Amino acid sequence: MAAEQDPEGRAAARPLLTDLYQATMALGYWRAGRARDAAEFELFFRRCPFDGAFALAAGLRDCVRFLRAFRLRDADVQFLASVLPPDTDPAFFEHLRALDCSEVTVRALPEGSLAFPGVPLLQVSGPLLVVQLLETPLLCLVSYASLVATNAARLRLIAGPEKRLLEMGLRRAQGPDGGLTASTYSYLGGFDSSSNVLAGQLRGVPVAGTLAHSFVTSFSGSEVPPDPMLAPAAGEGPGVDLAAKAQVWLEPVCAHLGLGVQEPHPGERAAFVAYALAFPRAFQGLLDSYSVWRSGLPNFLAVALALGELGYRAVGVRLDSGDLLQQAQEIRKVFRAAAAQFQVPWLESVSIAVSNNIDEEALARLAQEGSEVNVIGIGTSVVTCPQQPSLGGVYKLVAVGGQPRMKLTEDPEKQTLPGSKAAFRLLGSDGSLLMDVLQLAEEPEPQAGQELRVWPPGAQEPCTVRPAQVEPLLRLCLQQGQVAAPPPSSC
Repeated sequence: MAAEQDPEGRAAARPLLTDLYQATMALGYWRAGRARDAAEFELFFRRCPFDGAFALAAGLRDCVRFLRAFRLRDADVQFLASVLPPDTDPAFFEHLRALDCSEVTVRALPEGSLAFPGVPLLQVSGPLLVVQLLETPLLCLVSYASLVATNAARLRLIAGPEKRLLEMGLRRAQGPDGGLTASTYSYLGGFDSSSNVLAGQLRGVPVAGTLAHSFVTSFSGSEVPPDPMLAPAAGEGPGVDLAAKAQVWLEPVCAHLGLGVQEPHPGERAAFVAYALAFPRAFQGLLDSYSVWRSGLPNFLAVALALGELGYRAVGVRLDSGDLLQQAQEIRKVFRAAAAQFQVPWLESVSIAVSNNIDEEALARLAQEGSEVNVIGIGTSVVTCPQQPSLGGVYKLVAVGGQPRMKLTEDPEKQTLPGSKAAFRLLGSDGSLLMDVLQLAEEPEPQAGQELRVWPPGAQEPCTVRPAQVEPLLRLCLQQGQVAAPPPSSC
């Protein structure tokens, strides 16, 4: 359908990224003459992740791309022929070759919406055989994206609105696809940026990053830059040898800090100068390659003050080990004292970034009032979702041929609600959430200001609620294979 126009379509997921039983059921439907029966499935989760009170719906963008590009290629069909019974009617494989999603309609919670158990994230309707084949890839696309977005939102709530959060978990992610998904949907969940360059290119996620310890330790101090001269920020006047200028500043800095001028590592200082020459307007120092107090901090101050003489302002420092909270507080004191000593007021507000296996508990400590931390880099804890590795999403049949279908089981939690449904969010007069309501699609819609009788999950009897506002939740996003509303341009 649209794969050639949208190369990300097949990158999101391929038709055979599925479970074999989807193909065996497809053969069964076809053999029974039911391939084109009208059917509807709902994709939802049963419990809020992380023992929390909400989830964020995510992955819709990827689902739309996947559905628009859905088509079994010859190689796909040939492989299915190799794993299905050898006496399968060849006409079935010809049927598979003609499949696409041109008769599929999808209603969904908008990307980034609050979601609660039992309320569909997606409603998928179309020919039974096709919408059955979509189960596994849609679950794959929605479940992890929603889990990561929810995890990121929890971390944002802990951090508060002022701290800048950087997702930097690509190297810890479960493979390249997991890394791209995590970077994309952590941004949706409230992170400010990502270290993942591909997420920036493909998804429009703001990217950020500076330097690693390898850059710092690669310098010995004997290196001579091919062009050590840096022009003033205003563009007027002769260039200045930045390394020499930083060396001049080192003596008063060390005297101010009570250090010997030989204590700061010369290789680290050379690395900072090299980085400052490349990024004079975005210089940031990584302080803990050798010693924060005896080397990283004085070397940073020497280079930052040298840049300051030329009209540039260093943007920050980063810490990646030790007691991050205590170090940040002490470094801020040093910055304030140095700002007064050397009469450079901007130094007081230089950003302090921290990283190093930060989880929810560590984040809460770093987010407390007076922490002096401005930027927090989080990797493993956001991309791997260690408290809960899966959303537990399910995709259940609710109607065939316009008739309700229900799963009955000994486990009440796994019973399904039959029939095609509508979903509404009921709000109070102050805009606060009262509840989400599911009802059969043909039932009258709830009205603002009117009393509504509802059965909360697990309740023994109904209750009444009078919403001040009513919002329909499920939006038409794909109608008969065509995009009903433009998909989000990013995330």
